[in-house]
Amino acid sequence: MTRMALKELWLVRHGESVGNVAATGAEVAGAEVIALEDRDADVPLSATGIEQARALATPLLEAAETPQIAWLSPYVRAQQTFVLGVENGPAIGQALTDERLRDRELGILDLLTWRGVAARHPEEAARRARLGKYYHRPPGGESWADVSLRLRSFLHDALDADARVGLVVAHDAVVMLLVALLTGMDEPRLMQFAAANTVLNASVTRLRFDGERWELIDFSDVRHLAELGAEITVHPGSPDVQPV
Repeated sequence: MTRMALKELWLVRHGESVGNVAATGAEVAGAEVIALEDRDADVPLSATGIEQARALATPLLEAAETPQIAWLSPYVRAQQTFVLGVENGPAIGQALTDERLRDRELGILDLLTWRGVAARHPEEAARRARLGKYYHRPPGGESWADVSLRLRSFLHDALDADARVGLVVAHDAVVMLLVALLTGMDEPRLMQFAAANTVLNASVTRLRFDGERWELIDFSDVRHLAELGAEITVHPGSPDVQPV
């Protein structure tokens, strides 16, 4: 029997989470700390996020070919997004949880807004300004380069899957970095792309392999949310420095 080769990859960011709402609220209020009791891995979807996740059934049902395999971040918000997305959608043959798809770890900067970082860890704000977003690793946390390393390991396994279409349900940084790795973006191109584009909650990003290279077909597509009247939310993740 001939093995299938992965030709298309869907990247889905989880729906709006309770943590997204808390982080944005803290930034707007000018607070230093994000009021959130759950550890990052246990943060669930918000009511809006649940609605967004259910809307993912539409693009899955309308796809020319349904993903045969799914890889999920172990974090609750990603797991919920997948379960709700396929609840009224097509059956996906295999769903695997992979810890390499977890969100970026912020270490000592966890639960701090950019104001909190500047006030409580000014040396880290200075290091971040000098090293840049891609290489700055907060103590106990990860840089984007660190996340890319584990995602390279993931892709080494995933691209060899016995499937034509694959689905990843994870986080904004994971989606952004998988796009960069598959399309061959270097640091300057990635930083330029990331500054101009946001991975929206419950958005679908698609890449297709033409036999030689991966091509970005759709980025952060939320037409399914608009069609069903679900709220489109812009939460760029937990910032570790003041936006520029």
